[in-house]
Amino acid sequence: MQGNIAPYHKDCTQIKNESPQAPSGIYPIQPDGADALLMVYCEMRSDGGWTVFQKRNGPQQSFNKNWKEYKDGFGSITWDHWLGLKNVFYLTNDKSKKWTLRVELEDNEGGKAFAEYSDFRLGNERTNYRLHVGYYYGNAGNAIRGAHPGIDQSGFGFSTFDRDNDGCSPCIFDGTAEWQCALSKGGGWWYSQCGSASLNGDWYNSGLHWLTWEHRAPYSIKATRMMIKSV
Repeated sequence: MQGNIAPYHKDCTQIKNESPQAPSGIYPIQPDGADALLMVYCEMRSDGGWTVFQKRNGPQQSFNKNWKEYKDGFGSITWDHWLGLKNVFYLTNDKSKKWTLRVELEDNEGGKAFAEYSDFRLGNERTNYRLHVGYYYGNAGNAIRGAHPGIDQSGFGFSTFDRDNDGCSPCIFDGTAEWQCALSKGGGWWYSQCGSASLNGDWYNSGLHWLTWEHRAPYSIKATRMMIKSV
């Protein structure tokens, strides 16, 4: 924990607003609805304090997890991890705030790109943590809303290999029939026709893909990070 920051802030944005010089690092927060303190990594940027909920840098941490693990979270906050669907829901369920999602990507040649979405939020578990995003901004392309007509992951629930919510049976993606996206792509995601974005898949071929970026052929991105700030 970084020094001199009182606990029980609701998110990293609040910490940054109250302590503008606070460095990036691990902090305790407690969003409304959470029954315990939550340790998170706060990325303190000039444009605000961002709560990181997904980070991948290599194959060491498996993201091929079941529903409960994606719900509760896994991995190491200081390294590769998933914060947990229920925790992201607690954060974004605060109706007094709106949230921006930032997705950061790095390829194997050192290229970097980002995508930001306004009005990010997740539904509760009864909706299978349905994804909602608004307007897109960035240079990675709008993969969540679809690289192909009719593919839009906003409005879909989360899928894992033991809970299929991809909304199609089979899914037809790039001319290929997929009976269950989370099984064929690996990991868990808000799949729609298997989709043009998936950052929790297996670490080979196109397991980590963002098809509106420069890599349209089968290609697995080297590093990813997903984080949110309140506005």
